[in-house]
Amino acid sequence: MKRILKDCIARQPAALLTAFVVLLATLALPGCGRDQQKQDEVPAAEKSIAQPASGAPEKSLLKLGAEEARTAGLRTAPVQLQDVAERVIVTATIQPNQNRIAHVAPLIAGRLTRVDANLGDRVRRGQVLAVVNSVEAGQARASYQQAQSEHLLAQANFERAERLYRQQIVAQKDYLRARAELQQAQANLRAARERLHTYGVAVKSDGEPSVVPVTAPIAGMVIEKKAVIGELAGPDQPLFTVADLSNMWIEADIFEKDLGKLRPGLSADVTIAAYPGERFEGRVTYLSPVVDPETRTIKARVEVANPEGRLRPNMFATVAIETLARKQVLQVPDDAVVLLQGQPTVFVAEADGFQPRAVRPGEKFGGQTLIQAGLKPGERVVVSGAYALKARLLKSQIGDAD
Repeated sequence: MKRILKDCIARQPAALLTAFVVLLATLALPGCGRDQQKQDEVPAAEKSIAQPASGAPEKSLLKLGAEEARTAGLRTAPVQLQDVAERVIVTATIQPNQNRIAHVAPLIAGRLTRVDANLGDRVRRGQVLAVVNSVEAGQARASYQQAQSEHLLAQANFERAERLYRQQIVAQKDYLRARAELQQAQANLRAARERLHTYGVAVKSDGEPSVVPVTAPIAGMVIEKKAVIGELAGPDQPLFTVADLSNMWIEADIFEKDLGKLRPGLSADVTIAAYPGERFEGRVTYLSPVVDPETRTIKARVEVANPEGRLRPNMFATVAIETLARKQVLQVPDDAVVLLQGQPTVFVAEADGFQPRAVRPGEKFGGQTLIQAGLKPGERVVVSGAYALKARLLKSQIGDAD
């Protein structure tokens, strides 16, 4: 057999070589086909992954009946270009109006014998917050009473000398001396009275000459209290802080790049996390003339009316200051934007159902989200019930996977 094969190779070498090459090429073709198929499939897969949700496949179209839509609370509205003022949006802190705040301390040193006010109490102007027992106040009242007695005596001596002088019984110098003594007594009485007034002690004694009341200089709320019965207190130790919270300061840091857009008097909207969906109107009243060299920001202040006391000191807030520039934007309610696989998405109403559409959202404020890309004016989007559609979509995708 080997001899026969050798004879064949010897007789037809070219034909055998050709057959061998054809056989190798045939065996290689399936592998090459698989490699080419892999090369064709990889870009397609990558393209599918990179494809934005705006080009969502037709199977993502959600169809709901009228009863299902009503149960889900679906509501749609067209998006339109709106001409709005450009806004500078910053975070801020709420503080009491420093022009309507008072640190209350006794006007004279003494020991606290009574405390009438507590944290959170609303007090009126002149209301007694605490009582101090002061030795110095007792001495001041005693000095006043002595000055009062001396004044009465000097007044009587002067009236007697004046009467005798008119009758030419006493010399003029005696009359002048009595008048000078009366004037001196009047001055001493005024000084003693002013001293009592400075200490906050009533001129008329109520039987406790050393008692000094600590009163509120303004009407407002007690926001700080350090008064403890039995402790010593003095003019340099505030016992209470009373603030009129009917007007609040919203203090914010404005970046240097935004300074050219702002000026005092511009209107501002303030939102608080505690009251979602509500806005408090205010106005810019102060822009600091100094730039912080470390943060490159300036201090700005917005004043907001707070008649109901809902804004409280040290709350965090978001402030949107309207600048003089205008722009046209598309806005949708915050609830219209949902996350699908990490991508902000809205549901666009079409003839046969609702199509998820990827969007690029911008700033949020006052319950509205600015849409920078992904929507066109006139398109109807789901503004209520978007989360129900999201749940329905995810459920259908899970069912397809099964």
